[in-house]
This record gives sequence, C-alpha cells and structure tokens, in this order.
Amino acid sequence: MTILQAIVLGIVQGLTEFIPVSSTAHLVFAARAVGLYAGVEKSLQAQQTTASMAVIQLGTLLAVLVYFARDIVNITKAFIVDHLALMRGQSRRDGTKISHDAWLGWLVIIGSIPVGVVGLLFKKQIEGTFTKNLWVIATMMIVVGILLAIAEKVGKQTRGMEKLGIVDALAVGGAQVLALIPGSSRSGSTIMGGLFAGETREAAARFSFLLSIPAIAASGLLELKEAIEKVPSDSYLALAVATIVSCVVGYLSIWFLLRFLRTHSTAVFIAYRVIVASLILIALATGYLSASI
Repeated sequence: MTILQAIVLGIVQGLTEFIPVSSTAHLVFAARAVGLYAGVEKSLQAQQTTASMAVIQLGTLLAVLVYFARDIVNITKAFIVDHLALMRGQSRRDGTKISHDAWLGWLVIIGSIPVGVVGLLFKKQIEGTFTKNLWVIATMMIVVGILLAIAEKVGKQTRGMEKLGIVDALAVGGAQVLALIPGSSRSGSTIMGGLFAGETREAAARFSFLLSIPAIAASGLLELKEAIEKVPSDSYLALAVATIVSCVVGYLSIWFLLRFLRTHSTAVFIAYRVIVASLILIALATGYLSASI
C-alpha cells in the first residue's frame, strides 16, 4: 500500500462509513481502482484487503469517540455510578432505578450482541472472497435501499433518544447484522432499523453511531493482529495514514449527516444506492466488470 492509495482509501472510508451508502462497496471499488495489493494471489489479496479495511475503520471509530465524547463519558459515568448505587440499595430521587444515560449503556450492550454473535460464527465467510463479490454488494445495496425507503414510509418517527427502549436495541442491533453482508451499509441498516422502530431520523442516526462503537472496535481490533501478519510490513505507515485520514473525514461526515437528517429524509441516499448498484449490475451482466476482487 502506497501513501496515495492510503489517502484515497481513508477519504472513501471516512465519507461512507456513516453516510448510508455502504462503505464496503465503495472501499472495494476504491481498492480495485488504486490496485491495492495487485499481483497477490486472489485469496490472500482478499484477506489483506479485508484486514486493511477493518484497520482503517479504526479511524472512523476514533471519529465517533471524539464526536460523541461527552455522551460517552456521561453514559459510562452514569452506568457505573447508578449500578453501584443499586448494589448498595440506594434509590434515585426521581424514583427510577437507573438514569437515562445508564439505560442507554444497557441498550448499546443489548444492541451489540446480535452482530457480535453472528460476526464470530461467520468470521471466515466475512473475510473470504464471497463478501467482496460485486453481485452480492450490488444486490444488497438495492435490497437495503428498498427496505430503507419502506422504513421512511411506514416508520412513525415520533420517538427521540429519551424514549429508546429494548425494542429499539433489538431492532437496530438486529438490523446491524445485515451490515456483515457487504453492500448493506452499517449506518443504512441501523438507521433503517431505527425508523422501523418508530424513532426520528436524527435519533436513529445518533443511536446508530453509538451502537457502531463496539462493532467497529471489535472488528478493527480483531483484524489488527491479522493485519500485522498478513499485510506487508512496508504498508504499515500507509495504513496508519489511511486511518488518520478516515478519522478526520469521518468526523465531518457525522457532523454533516446529523444536521442533514434534521430537515431531510434519506431519499437522496436511497436513490444513490439504487442507481450505483444498478450500474454495477449492468456492468457485471455485460462483462465490463468481473464479480470477484
């Protein structure tokens, strides 16, 4: 991996991780376009690309941690303090057992279980060449785009962050499992789940970003060891550059999307997904593109 390749991949990762258009789809195309690990045996190339992409995701994880630093501190502090108080038999002045922030901590934990279990069970398949197949990517871009459009139509969009419950955690957490299939988009799938559960667009996006923290951290850290083993040592510096770039661009993407969704629907992203995926399918059908990485 060269520095130029790293910058391109970092920008693509930062732009697409949080905007619901599928970061994996765009990263796979970007990797192809810049010839990432060209000349390497196909299976190893897929493994190296997957490992590199997972590590670069750590940059967008840092972006979430920085952007939501205050929320994370409040949730963590409340979670610890409130549960220590419960253990001592102390009650809160408002009559509730735990605060809203502590409850959010539980919702993040509950919502992270589905993707954690499925991710570990199908780790080999996720890292393999199947998940870099453009037929799969394009199909899932359209499928989740259609589901997101339905969620926009039928979702009540009446509940904010203060009203989230276990149903939300299960709906958004279950939808996040779809993100293990490339082309789905983690943010697209989880925002869709939130809309189906009746959340407002901004609440769905905010909870989606908070829920992404354990998932991205687990994925990146699990792949970090393998990346060190599989990625050529002369690519380490470039990989670090890509991670930093994805952090900066990812922060700006979060800022943009949260403000955008306050006054707009996800229609523009749905249209983009369907158009791009349709062009990919046409290119595949006509032999202009090959399906594998």
